[in-house]
Amino acid sequence: MGIVVFGASLMDIKGYPFGKYVADGRNAGKVVEVQGGVSRNVAEDIANVELKPTYVSVLDHSSASEEIIAKLKRHKVNTDYIVQRDGGLGKWLAIFNEEGDVVGSISQRPDLSAISETLKQHGDEIFSKCDSVVVEIDMEADLLKAIFALADKYNKKVYALVSNMSIAMERRDLMMCTDCVVCNQEEAGLLFSEDYAGMKPEELAPVICRKVQQAGYRQMVVTMGAQGAVYACHGREYGIVPAQRTAVVDTTGCGDAFFAGVTIGLTYGKTLSQACRIGTRLASSVIATTENVCPRFQPSEFNLFHCAE
Repeated sequence: MGIVVFGASLMDIKGYPFGKYVADGRNAGKVVEVQGGVSRNVAEDIANVELKPTYVSVLDHSSASEEIIAKLKRHKVNTDYIVQRDGGLGKWLAIFNEEGDVVGSISQRPDLSAISETLKQHGDEIFSKCDSVVVEIDMEADLLKAIFALADKYNKKVYALVSNMSIAMERRDLMMCTDCVVCNQEEAGLLFSEDYAGMKPEELAPVICRKVQQAGYRQMVVTMGAQGAVYACHGREYGIVPAQRTAVVDTTGCGDAFFAGVTIGLTYGKTLSQACRIGTRLASSVIATTENVCPRFQPSEFNLFHCAE
């Protein structure tokens, strides 16, 4: 069953200016719709490394949802545990500037409560067969607790995906039970109530290591954009992974691809440093396109063998 991903699917509505973006003006440009949602992106990223993940989610009965399911199936994602209910598909509206950075957004979250039904009916089957588990740590608390209870029952590692740190901060007890937490520099500052803006990787890495010890987290990775990423383990090991230089077209999905790479690496036997390097390569492949996910790779490109059998 591979890596199992729990979370939300959204349709991303993205606007790009033809020239310099003017915040309080009328901007000529193009508007596109792309399948998104951090968990859906992560599931497809994992599938694009030919690892056949399983996606557990909720969609609605719209044509957009049917297209999402069809695309996931084409990419060899197991969609058997996707249920369709009213309100099951979210939306994300985003405006980008001329440099490809988001300058404003509004998110409409979907109703994921139907996942509880899936867990009651198929939870033992899913968790007994999977390699590891990915969860959006800002989902409903009761739903998360049910997922973590099943992961503990079957001794499966859980990797925490953050889409809204202000909500995730309320899940600190569950974050202590995850094998690795991945977030960006700003989110790490919110989590630890400190300002990390302007810090260089060599400054931030020992700080995050100390915070990981104090908070009781097992492992943590903090992405820093063009500066790369820093990582820390509870055993007081920490390090820096540089970014890969690439032309920036659209940063949407970059963090999701990085997370997918880290999860892939840790699930299939890599060290945290090696896993971060897989994440860096996947992330750099997303930045140079308007797509939300990475292109196709072979597991052998990351020295992953026999993990998809």
